[in-house]
Amino acid sequence: MWAANCVVAAPKHGDYIKAMLSDILKRLTTPAPAPLSENDARLALTALLVRIARTDGEFAKEEADQIDRITMERYGLSPFEATALRREAEEVETEAPDTVRFTRAIKDCVPLEERTCVIEAMWKVVLADGQRDAEEDALVRLAANLLGVSDRDSALARQKVSNAE
Repeated sequence: MWAANCVVAAPKHGDYIKAMLSDILKRLTTPAPAPLSENDARLALTALLVRIARTDGEFAKEEADQIDRITMERYGLSPFEATALRREAEEVETEAPDTVRFTRAIKDCVPLEERTCVIEAMWKVVLADGQRDAEEDALVRLAANLLGVSDRDSALARQKVSNAE
């Protein structure tokens, strides 16, 4: 039980977010990052989806909505929680290291059999605005390669997403 005179001020929400972002970015930028916690992995995966959406220079509402739907489905989040996660991920993506190190950290926390699902999610974001952009295609190919997903499996994931829409 806490003593009456032991009052610890709660950190301001903004300070908490800054500290959390600083911690995850520090781990992503080290040469050999430590494995991410489940929450940090969730944030990193969502930030990768944001990176894909921003690659063409435009972050369309359809792309943001698709990211929210993906995180609601994948993590069982409410719409409010999914939007909050995406907004945090937008901040992380802005400050995140190059895609190679960023994706390597994700690879370390996503089992091989689930990585194709990550590529499917990326294709959902790419196709959300109704346009396939060369820069987005290139980034999905790079991420697939870095995640250990073959070109064939990435193409099958794209076809699966295209056929579902």
